[in-house]
This record gives sequence, C-alpha cells and structure tokens, in this order.
Amino acid sequence: MGAPDLPGADERWRCGGCGNLTRFDVARSRRTVEFWHVDLSGAVSVEDTEVREERVESVTCRWCGRDDAIETVPRAEAG
Repeated sequence: MGAPDLPGADERWRCGGCGNLTRFDVARSRRTVEFWHVDLSGAVSVEDTEVREERVESVTCRWCGRDDAIETVPRAEAG
C-alpha cells in the first residue's frame, strides 16, 4: 500500500489503528523553483516559491507508529 495523498480542503487523515486525527510524521519530496534575493553581504532570502511537484513518501501515526492504517476521511464542519 502506498502513502496517502495530501488531504484536500474538506478532508483529513485518520489513523485507523488508534483513532488519531492530529499528529502524523509526514515525509514528502518537493520540486520547486525559487526566486532568491541575495543582498550585498551575501545573505539570501527566498521571495517567491513555485511548487512544481509534491509527493508524499510516507505518513506515520505519531501516537501508535503505524504507517499501514492511515486513511483519508471527510473533515468535520465546525459548529
């Protein structure tokens, strides 16, 4: 089983093993293009970042350590 996708705006992750909804260790890879501003002293600040590709490599529950029980579920509405 592969890693789950990043949750959308109306989704969240849930650990099916322990019920955790809030704490996950997420390893991901990103390919970006950045605009760097280098001042005269050599200090760098990134002024703009364009994410060209993003991939979740693994998601592990921080509470129980399982990486095989992470599921994407609907996000509950506040109220």
